[in-house]
Amino acid sequence: MLTVGTIVLTVEDIARAGAFWRSALGYVDRSEPSEDWLILDPPDKDGWDAPGASLALSVTGYPQHYPPRIHLDLYADDQRAEVQRLLDLGAREVDWHAYPEDADWIVLEDTEGNRFCVVDTGDRTAA
Repeated sequence: MLTVGTIVLTVEDIARAGAFWRSALGYVDRSEPSEDWLILDPPDKDGWDAPGASLALSVTGYPQHYPPRIHLDLYADDQRAEVQRLLDLGAREVDWHAYPEDADWIVLEDTEGNRFCVVDTGDRTAA
């Protein structure tokens, strides 16, 4: 059986991207970053590896593809608060007009133009 071990995002400014994703996800450096490669892991919890895929940042020297062919879905119990927190960290809103009426996600991009969705996983039974 296969599992997702690491998701790799291409970036131009590895320091800026690393700072964004460390703050966004609470991930930690697996080892000392190089000039063109950084792997971030979920933090250990009580000495045990935390669940979740690692995130690698790679400086490739070629431009982002638009629209991107892959993106991350980040789950949030409080979507509004998480979107604002991510915007405060340097994320940008994507001007995307294809939202269906009942969309439970918001499209953002990181400091390097990598897109991701913040999906509302909060309790919807009160609606």
